[in-house]
Amino acid sequence: MTGTPTPAEVFHRLVQAVCDERWQDAIDLYADRTNVSHPFAADQSPMLSREQLSHHFTPPPGWVSPIRRQPVDIRVHETADPEVIVAEFEYQGVTIASGEPFAVPCVFVMRVRDGLIVESRDYIDHARSARARGEEPR
Repeated sequence: MTGTPTPAEVFHRLVQAVCDERWQDAIDLYADRTNVSHPFAADQSPMLSREQLSHHFTPPPGWVSPIRRQPVDIRVHETADPEVIVAEFEYQGVTIASGEPFAVPCVFVMRVRDGLIVESRDYIDHARSARARGEEPR
């Protein structure tokens, strides 16, 4: 592919990198200075740099994901601002240990400039996501 990716293309790359657990690829989609918030996560402050996102995305050594997931039902809405998209989708998958299926609804409001995410508000059902990973919701 040539040229700068569109905001929709960056979004698709991000969710696929997350699903494939290609954490560095996900991190590389963000600008050095960014503003990423998870408004539904009461215990998390916005992440304002690629370095902070690296800590968010990078699992500890030896970590093995307890889930497998894919993004489904993706709907990307362009806005009057060419840098901003609204993406609705679900992460659907299975908890490996139990075989239990799950679906986690999401809405991302993203600003992409020069092919990098400079701002994102990621509305995710964190309680449902935690349960899928076998954790207690916070």
